[in-house]
Amino acid sequence: MLLAFAAAPAPALADQTGGTSFGAASQVPAPVQDPTPDPGVNPGGVDPSQPLPVPAPLTPVPAPLPGDVARVLPSGIAVAPAGAPAAVQQIIAAGNRIARKKYIWGGGHRRWEDRGYDCSGSVSYALRGAGLLDAPLVSGELGRWGDGGPGRWVTIYANAGHVYMIVAGLRFDTSGQRQAGSRWQSARRSSRGLRVRHPVGL
Repeated sequence: MLLAFAAAPAPALADQTGGTSFGAASQVPAPVQDPTPDPGVNPGGVDPSQPLPVPAPLTPVPAPLPGDVARVLPSGIAVAPAGAPAAVQQIIAAGNRIARKKYIWGGGHRRWEDRGYDCSGSVSYALRGAGLLDAPLVSGELGRWGDGGPGRWVTIYANAGHVYMIVAGLRFDTSGQRQAGSRWQSARRSSRGLRVRHPVGL
């Protein structure tokens, strides 16, 4: 039985990593209206309507200096610190453009400008705003992207199932608030089981 299992062909989405691969037709789901993920397939993030897992100890991140912390407005838009590097301001500006769009599995992977985004589509979109990505990455790829460890301004937390990032002290995430597609939020969350990366130089 074990040999028969090992010899079985791998499913097309066996390496599902929190979204869909950009430009690979065999790995991109056909466009559908508000798709409902198959329970056996990773949906590319955490549905914001679902409860968060039990918190675990947080991964240490360099403490921001006074004046280096962004703030989020009641509207969901983030305001970058005045002294932040241009790349950080561009990441926040890009994140603001999609901050109130809904969560859609695979959103942001077939096209940059989409009607909704999943976790990796969201993070990819924001990083692209600073010219750091040419194409969207799925969450497993973001877990290997950039440099290891926390960054001074931007820290990415990723594994095969989810990705979020901290930008100038604010969390950019598709889960954590009871609203569809939540993005900017000041609350921290568990980083258990997630790789810690950052853009080079940030």
